[in-house]
Amino acid sequence: MSAPSTRLRLRVSPGARTRSIDRHGDGWKIRVAAAPERGKANEAVVRFLAERLELPRESVQLVSGHSGPDKIVELTGIEQAEAERRLGREDWR
Repeated sequence: MSAPSTRLRLRVSPGARTRSIDRHGDGWKIRVAAAPERGKANEAVVRFLAERLELPRESVQLVSGHSGPDKIVELTGIEQAEAERRLGREDWR
């Protein structure tokens, strides 16, 4: 049996003062401090999601939207419901 995988829709806002993640329609809005140049913001988003979801960095893959604000990421090793629960936690550091 293969590991579960999940895809998430993101709207990314680079150059923010602080990192945050909030519901945005049927997806999530993520703010990161990194600039949108040479893949820096994309990498910041992937690392932020891995940290927030408590997944290894390799389990978070950007599959669409490399150059725009709307992105899709694929998460390996976590089901949709659990990913949504972890992203929506209020007690996150």
